[in-house]
Amino acid sequence: MTAQKIDGKAIAAALRGRIGDAVSALDKAHGKKPGLAVVLVGEDAASQVYVKNKGIATKEAGMTSLEFRLPADTPEAVLLEQVDALNNDSAVNGILVQFPVPEQMSQQKIIDRINPAKDVDGLNPLNAGRLVSGLSALTPCTPTGSVILAKETLGDLSGKHAVVIGRSNLVGKPVAQLLLNENCTVTLAHSRTADLPAMCRQADILVAAVGIAELVKGDWIKPGACVIDVGINRIDAPERGLDDEGKGKTRLVGDVDFAAASEVAAHITPVPGGVGPMTIACLLKNTLTAFCRQNGFEQPPL
Repeated sequence: MTAQKIDGKAIAAALRGRIGDAVSALDKAHGKKPGLAVVLVGEDAASQVYVKNKGIATKEAGMTSLEFRLPADTPEAVLLEQVDALNNDSAVNGILVQFPVPEQMSQQKIIDRINPAKDVDGLNPLNAGRLVSGLSALTPCTPTGSVILAKETLGDLSGKHAVVIGRSNLVGKPVAQLLLNENCTVTLAHSRTADLPAMCRQADILVAAVGIAELVKGDWIKPGACVIDVGINRIDAPERGLDDEGKGKTRLVGDVDFAAASEVAAHITPVPGGVGPMTIACLLKNTLTAFCRQNGFEQPPL
C-alpha cells in the first residue's frame, strides 16, 4: 500500500477562494469588509515570515490587513495598551499577536486581554471553554485546518477512532474536542501514555502534534489509517551539502516518519505542504466569522 498524499496546499487554496468570494459578496451588500490586525514584537526571523505571509493572504482575500510592529524591548504594558486599542477599534474584527513574545511579556496575559469576539487565534479561555461545552466559538486555526483535511479526505468522521498525540492548548486539546464534535471516539495520548505505539495502531485517524521529528514510525500506523502530521521540525540534511556560508543544510520533517508511514497508511499529510497551508486559511475563516458576528451579518456558506 502507498498512501495518498493529502494536498493541503490545494485544499487551503480552495478554502481561501471561497472566503474571498464571501468577502466580496458581503462588501457589495453592506459596503464593509473584514479587518485583521497582526501585532509582532521583536525581530524573530520566522515570525516575520509568518506575519508577511498572513498579510499577503489577508489582502488576497479582499480583507483589510493591519500590521503593528514593536521593538523587542517593548514593555508588556505597552503591548497590552495596543491590544486594548485594537479591541476598541470597530474596523478591526480580528486580532492576532504573533507568538512567541519576548521574555518580559506573559503570553497568557496577552491571550486573556484580547476580546474573545476578536480572538481569531481561538486561544482565549472563553473560546476554549465554549469549544469544550459544544457551543459556537472561534477555534484555533491549526486544529481547525487539521479536521477540515480529515473531512475532505474521509467525508463523515462519525464513529471513527481518532488518536491525538499531544495535549497542548494550541493543538492537542482543541483538535481532540473538534474531533469529538464530529462524533469520533477520541483518545488523547501524550508523553506519559503507556505503550504509545500500541495506542496509535488503534487509530483510524492519527493526529501527531508533539514536536519531535519523525517520532511516529511506520509500524505505529494502523493499515489504511488517515495520518494528519501537525509537526514542523528542522533537522540536519548532510546529503544536501553546505549553504553559501559553509554551514550544513537542513530540511523540514514532521512528527511522522513519512516514508515508512506511507507504506501502511491510506492517506497522509506531507511536511511541508499538508497542515501548514491550512493554518492561514483558517485564520481568514475565523476573521470572516468574527466580522459577520460583530456586524450581525449572515455568513455565506464556505
